[in-house]
Amino acid sequence: AWGLMQVDVNPRGGAHTRRGDWNSEEHLCQATEILIVFIERIQRKFPKWSKNEQLKGGIAAYNAGDGNIYSNKPEDVDKRTTGGDYSNDVVARAKWYKRNGF
Repeated sequence: AWGLMQVDVNPRGGAHTRRGDWNSEEHLCQATEILIVFIERIQRKFPKWSKNEQLKGGIAAYNAGDGNIYSNKPEDVDKRTTGGDYSNDVVARAKWYKRNGF
């Protein structure tokens, strides 16, 4: 993975092409676009999940690939993610940054 947002550039993984410098706006926009695609895939795959569950599913898919989000139980989204708690960790960090004015 590459850059601040850890875009998967591995040919056997996401195979994305690097855009901009590792900490550039271009890189952040690329990662955001990738995350949106994963959220949309999870929304189609699990239409009965709540918006928050779909968001966490999209975050987990960003890390592990949407093929690894396979359970109909939203509480299982992190089973195949880094550390087994990736989406919960990302959401917790986002809340901290928001609370602290970032």
